[in-house]
Amino acid sequence: MKKLLLGAFVGGILLFIWQFLSWMVLNLHYNAYQYTPKQDAIMSTLSTQIDKEGQYMMPSLPPDASMEEHEKLMKTMEGKPWAMVTYHQSFNMSMGANMIRGLIVDMLIVAFFCAIISRMNALNFTAIFISALFVGMIVFFNIPYTNHIWYKGFDLMAYFIDCIVGWALVGIWLGWLYGRKKA
Repeated sequence: MKKLLLGAFVGGILLFIWQFLSWMVLNLHYNAYQYTPKQDAIMSTLSTQIDKEGQYMMPSLPPDASMEEHEKLMKTMEGKPWAMVTYHQSFNMSMGANMIRGLIVDMLIVAFFCAIISRMNALNFTAIFISALFVGMIVFFNIPYTNHIWYKGFDLMAYFIDCIVGWALVGIWLGWLYGRKKA
C-alpha cells in the first residue's frame, strides 16, 4: 500500500507538471484556442442570441427533428462552414481550485494504474514502462482522437504528445519504483 501511495503521489505530480508545461509553458494547445480581433463583436452577438450556458453546434436542428430533416441538413451543409460554440454567461475561473482538483485527479489516475501494475506477474521496468505507454495511447484514442474523427480539433497532435510524454514520465517513475529488486 505504501508503494501504491508513493507511486500515485509522485506519478500524479509528474503528470501534473507535464500538463502545466504543455498548456502554459510550451503552449502546445494554442491552435485550439486562437485569437480573433473580432472577438468583441462575436461575444456581443452571442450574448444577445444565446439564452443559457451550453455547447452549441451550428447549424443544427431541434432535438425533436425527424431523420428526414437531419438528412436534408446534412446534404445542404456539405462543404459549408459550421461552428461549435461553448458559451458561458459569466467568466469565473478559479485557477487555484482547478489546479488542486487537477492534481488530485492525476494522483487518482496514477493510483488506479499502480493498482493494476501491482498485480502483474512480470513486474520489471520494461513491462511497466510499456504498460504506461499503452495507457497513454488508450487515453489518447478514447477521447481526443475519437472526438477528432467527428469534430476536427486543432490540437490533436498536442493531445498525442501529452499522452505519450505524460505517461512515459509516469512509466519511468513507476518502472523504477516497482521494478527494483527487494534487498
